Amino acid sequence: MPQDWPHTLWIVRHGQSAGNVARDAAEAAGLAMIDIAERDIDVPLSALGREQAVALGHWFGEMPAAQRPEVILTSPYVRARETTRLLMHAAQLDPAAVRLRVDERLREKEFGILDRLTVLGIRERYPELSAQRSHVGKFYFRPPGGESWCDVILRLRSVLEMLTREHAGQRVLVVGHQVIVNCMRYLVDCLEEHEILDMDRKGDVPNCGVTSWRHDPARDALAVDLVNFVAPLRRAGAPVTLEPDALAAPKP
Repeated sequence: MPQDWPHTLWIVRHGQSAGNVARDAAEAAGLAMIDIAERDIDVPLSALGREQAVALGHWFGEMPAAQRPEVILTSPYVRARETTRLLMHAAQLDPAAVRLRVDERLREKEFGILDRLTVLGIRERYPELSAQRSHVGKFYFRPPGGESWCDVILRLRSVLEMLTREHAGQRVLVVGHQVIVNCMRYLVDCLEEHEILDMDRKGDVPNCGVTSWRHDPARDALAVDLVNFVAPLRRAGAPVTLEPDALAAPKP
């Protein structure tokens, strides 16, 4: 029977970004707006984020050649593309041998009119939306001009279909964002709303943390292997950061 899933699927959140740092500063100062000039798509890695990406790349590079990624899919956002580039260089992955694909379906969740607002800013400027979000929950809440988690999951369903159609039996690395990691776990592990929200409440996805699955031939399905794995960063002495996305709305 032909295999329908990748042999190995890794999903990695990008390294710490300048947006994460700016958000922390704005929250600490009690500001309504995050002081960052770039579009969300253009926000680069911080110096620490670059260090984290290199540390993770060394971990991949230490794997036997037959276990390293064959295909890499990355969000088009600068912080994800920089993570991918630094990781590939540190792992000494040959660009001619690894298929690199930039996929817009892996982009960050779109925040619409809540873009660049802190928790305080959302409550002050859009109290009705803040109340609605608390009532509906972040899984279904869609800010004007933005996306809900369900919207992100909808686009990720087609990514999974592509993986089974085009990359069955291969080793695939996905580089994206916190919401991408969580929503892919929802899809691959067949979770329900309360399970993904409980997982989100327990903590943020670490920058450059690894979640992975390996193919189980007995079930022709993916079995979870690692969850938010950060040992490569700790071993390299790169600080582990568990920060919310720069423009993310507050947790319920």
